[in-house]
Amino acid sequence: MKRVVVKLGSSVVADARGDPRLDVLGGLCDVLAGAHREGAELIIVTSGAIAKGMGVMGLARRPSSIEELQAASAVGQGKLYRIYDELLRDRGVTSAQLLLTFFDMSARTHYLNARQTVTTLLAWRVMPVINENDTTATDEISFGDNDFLAAQVAVLIGADELMLLTDTDGLYSADPRAHPDARIVSQVDDFDALQEMEIGHSSSPLGSGGMRSKVVAAEMATAAGIVTVICNGLQPETLRAALAGEPAGTRFEAREARYSSFKLWLKYAKPARGTLVVDAGAARAVREGTASLLPVGVVEVLGAFDAGDAVSIAEVANGGEPGPALGKGICNYSAEELRQVLGMKSSAVRELLPRASAEAVHRDYLVVD
Repeated sequence: MKRVVVKLGSSVVADARGDPRLDVLGGLCDVLAGAHREGAELIIVTSGAIAKGMGVMGLARRPSSIEELQAASAVGQGKLYRIYDELLRDRGVTSAQLLLTFFDMSARTHYLNARQTVTTLLAWRVMPVINENDTTATDEISFGDNDFLAAQVAVLIGADELMLLTDTDGLYSADPRAHPDARIVSQVDDFDALQEMEIGHSSSPLGSGGMRSKVVAAEMATAAGIVTVICNGLQPETLRAALAGEPAGTRFEAREARYSSFKLWLKYAKPARGTLVVDAGAARAVREGTASLLPVGVVEVLGAFDAGDAVSIAEVANGGEPGPALGKGICNYSAEELRQVLGMKSSAVRELLPRASAEAVHRDYLVVD
């Protein structure tokens, strides 16, 4: 039984005035209902609450202030879900609304509860319709038009595939608006090869994403072993082809999953609150995954964080500045505590902080980039 997350961007859900594209949404729900009847487990992640609110309030441009974004979302959220609920119910599918925040994904207990809820709904043959709770989010509203949320949900529930629906045919070798000879990239196996391409940000007056956020979401999902497709959501038959495994848009092949569920959560959902700058020996141990990080290997602590927070780990570079991040881990010390024991051996640490852990970051709670 195939499990698929399908993300609809704002430009698919609504037109430039913020009015819902009912014909497009109806066609997409036809495809989803058909796949549902054939046994697929489907989760919708939708943008468009802010766009719907903009349409109701007659706003020509996407608001720039957090307060107005939250207000527009509050106006549009219920109305948007009602459209999905009616379209799916008319096609014999029961739906459920879930509103998630960044905190729900970054707090491990909330993360596991969200997974349990979605898994139960799928077992009941209910189609979840998920959106970010923009009415209470703050800087998370600029999360990337829910592309990152969709990738997180795909990882959360162990999806087989992630479909990112947009208003273009997929990823192009260059911006087709500026380069008429730009070609569609049908398959991506190497993300490093994309560095030389022009991958743009959002040009939509309704959304906050763009192709760049979709590529980042694809990189995250494929690292978890999830096939990802970026395709044109304005053409429902394209989604039908993508679900059938036929050529459609741009396909990102899954990479061999290297991480446990916990480490995927740590790598992609848990935000780093600070940085531990480490010496060459500690950096080598982190890269090789052979040992935990001890206070003796830490040369500098950047930021303010508590014990149990995630921190980035970086090797000290020439001039004493931190180099690129090597990985991320759960720190057993607060920033204040760790600064007291920088460079100390374990015996000295125990004398100063008798109850402190021997490891600054245990290797079981460390993920390497």
